[in-house]
Amino acid sequence: MIELPQQEPCEFCEGMAGRDPTWAVIDESVHTITVINPSQYEIGQCCVITRRHAATLLDLSDDEAAAIVGAAKRVATALVRKYQPLGVLTFQNNGVYSGQEVPHYHYHVVPRQPGSDWGIGPPQLAVFESAGRIQGTPHDVSGDEERRRRVQLEASELHEIAAAIRQHLPD
Repeated sequence: MIELPQQEPCEFCEGMAGRDPTWAVIDESVHTITVINPSQYEIGQCCVITRRHAATLLDLSDDEAAAIVGAAKRVATALVRKYQPLGVLTFQNNGVYSGQEVPHYHYHVVPRQPGSDWGIGPPQLAVFESAGRIQGTPHDVSGDEERRRRVQLEASELHEIAAAIRQHLPD
């Protein structure tokens, strides 16, 4: 059994209900909503979320799973058009032992830029030299709390980023 993070109420359900001012929508479909991640480790980092509260990949219907990939491709296209990144990182976590922090399915779509230091992002980025980190820069976990604070943007900034990405969505 996959152990889920504990969170009550679910921050994604709260966002969809309009109770979070940082909630900045980029795109919507029948099964998904794509939003800016309030933690902008990379400018433009966003998440595709299921409208229905489903905890993990294993809980998705086939239609939801297909819609997630379609929405991720759509926003990745917009991110490439807007930011011309070196690459686009996509990932999602299932359970606390994989790094899942919110017990609601979400799929990260991240434009990767040179000189990035995700640090507390996906674990492979802390050691993978070609992941955009300046060559020879080690990851020092002592800076993770400061990094978390630095990447939290104001609601107005998040809404501006979402609007800019939205302008680049494919027709």
